[in-house]
Amino acid sequence: MSILTISSKNYSSWSLRGWLLCRMAGLEFEEVRVDLDEEACQELLLLSPSMLVPRLVHGDVTVWDTLAIATYLTESFPKAGLLPKDKVARNHCRSVSGEMHSGFYNLRSALPINLKARHKSFKIFSGACPDVERVKTIWRECLEVHGRPYLFGKVPTVADAMYAPVCTRFVTYAVDMEEDIAAYCQTILDWSLMKEWTEGAMEEPDEIIELEVEF
Repeated sequence: MSILTISSKNYSSWSLRGWLLCRMAGLEFEEVRVDLDEEACQELLLLSPSMLVPRLVHGDVTVWDTLAIATYLTESFPKAGLLPKDKVARNHCRSVSGEMHSGFYNLRSALPINLKARHKSFKIFSGACPDVERVKTIWRECLEVHGRPYLFGKVPTVADAMYAPVCTRFVTYAVDMEEDIAAYCQTILDWSLMKEWTEGAMEEPDEIIELEVEF
């Protein structure tokens, strides 16, 4: 049995991405959760030298870092369709996924993921606004070029898993969204896998530590 180590379902955007990717690949795995306290961090350091979650153990292979997990699953389960078949679309998908993985620091800081929270209004600090607009531009370009309802057509890909936490952020913090952007966010929130993850987040105790890093 494969093992996927994650942290909080309410606060961990990277755990969400890794979990979505594993489920999309059709991988059967045991879900192991670590709380973000000092003892758990020490334990995680022994499991994953960089302390990053999600951490996937599949057979004799151990992979951490979400994009590395995406690459591994794409190689291991080519029929799962984690990347588009078309060469142009496939590399577009890789590019926007990589941009999400390495960028948008101001957005992450200004709008930390919190699935339980809902703000009627929220003032986003000016430094994060370019990140918000860049995300919208990426989504709009993907939807217009590759079709809907997902970023690359009728089925979700790695890109949708990478941007799913941003959809929750936009809803949590009442980000102003044009109709096409709002429709994409709703598609992600209505995704059966997202609903399953969200149900798990709602069951977590409220006193769990919020920590928006690579956990």
